[in-house]
Amino acid sequence: MVNTEFIEALASKAPTPGGGGASAYVGALASALASMVGNLTVGKKKYADVEERVQAELLELEATRLRLLELIDADAEAFAPLAAAYGLPRGTEEETAAQRAALQVALVDACEVPLEIMRQCVQVIESCVFLGRHGSVLAVSDAGAGAVLAKAALLAASLNVRINIGSMDDEARAAAYREQMEDLIAAGSALADDVYADVVERLG
Repeated sequence: MVNTEFIEALASKAPTPGGGGASAYVGALASALASMVGNLTVGKKKYADVEERVQAELLELEATRLRLLELIDADAEAFAPLAAAYGLPRGTEEETAAQRAALQVALVDACEVPLEIMRQCVQVIESCVFLGRHGSVLAVSDAGAGAVLAKAALLAASLNVRINIGSMDDEARAAAYREQMEDLIAAGSALADDVYADVVERLG
């Protein structure tokens, strides 16, 4: 049942998948856990008052999960031109200028993709907040686990943003990316920590 293809590729010496792809993969796992909580909740009389909302969460989680899986490939695609730019010759002034220009172009997608991974992870955490409080009590630990995994993916993806903005010449763009990253970390981490604390308290 366990598909190890991605894990084996991650463990290899190939440059991709790397941290960004792994972040997206873990985010997808978190989304799947949250969906399990929702699927254990729907159709139960005890939770009839939240049935409609849970159904909506399940639809959103499915879309988020599919997007995160797409972002695994998107991260690899964004890395390719970045690696190519770093490998360009810099023996002359003209070559150095060309290399720097290519690098600056590649750095944009290399930041945009992990930022998108982070946004998707925050959405997963938001679903875990609702499902942890209103979903099946039999799966409350899974809602907590989903939030913890999504937070880990959120923080891991942020490292790709940090390393890439450090090479940007466009200080305004770098500052904007940093602000987006920090806002996502602050919002997502606080929510995930609340879910975890609530679940721990309820489990005793």
